[in-house]
Amino acid sequence: MNLHALRLFHEIAKTGSVTRASELLNISQPAITAQIKKFEKELALTLLVPQGRGIALTDAGEQVAVLAKRLFAVEQQIEQFAKDYGQGTYGQIRLAATYLPAQFLLPSWLAKFKQQYEHVEMSITTTNSSGALKQLLSVDVDLAIYGGLPEDYPDSVHTEELFEDELWFVVSPSHKYAGRRVSLHEMMREPFVMREEGSSTRERLLALCRTYSAPAPKIALQFNGLHEAITAVIAGYGANFVSSLVVREHVARGELCRVYVEGIELKNVIAICTRKNEPLNAAARHLVELIRKNPL
Repeated sequence: MNLHALRLFHEIAKTGSVTRASELLNISQPAITAQIKKFEKELALTLLVPQGRGIALTDAGEQVAVLAKRLFAVEQQIEQFAKDYGQGTYGQIRLAATYLPAQFLLPSWLAKFKQQYEHVEMSITTTNSSGALKQLLSVDVDLAIYGGLPEDYPDSVHTEELFEDELWFVVSPSHKYAGRRVSLHEMMREPFVMREEGSSTRERLLALCRTYSAPAPKIALQFNGLHEAITAVIAGYGANFVSSLVVREHVARGELCRVYVEGIELKNVIAICTRKNEPLNAAARHLVELIRKNPL
């Protein structure tokens, strides 16, 4: 079917005049008339008949006009959707985040984002460091918010560092090392409450022990979440090695105390990770821009 001719017919039906349709479309009346006649022949239907000095729709023309109106309304919807999607007003973002940014950074970022782009659908997975990168590389997510070491990122991943936070050793206020300065070897004699294998911070602690030829920490309790691990230490058992973002308020309230390990000052990088040479959709770009403007 000739959609161009259908559009001409739609304009005639909408305006009720070949003359007016000619003016709106900037096409001569004879050209429009010739196109309509070919269109009627194609459909084997009479759509227009003369009426006085103008035209009128036949019964078939009335029905075709209704269908054409629906068709071009859908066309406008598609055009608007494409425009909105291209501008990031609509769309979908698939996001993976490690536990640290997921619990302490993402809630604020996503609340601000949804206030501006409420129609963007979001899928968020919280996982450990290795899981977040695995999902990114397997194209299960569009971007990952990651806490860890920059040298841990594969070459196929582009990283944009947002900021650094400190890694602290913490214990309960009743612990014998609370507020004290000790050696790494002394610290490693204490039982640790840590996250599961694959946790970036746990891997950092193990790497730290290897670097300084210290014994590996004894992981006496293991949890899949940060909250559970920290709560156990607050309750009085063991030590933890953790981002300052997680425990800063607990330390300020006196629920936890730092242990100052001699010669150890480590940083944790919070970064946005994307696949190299693969552009983000507009909605995801807007989220990244918002995070850049509100890193903390």
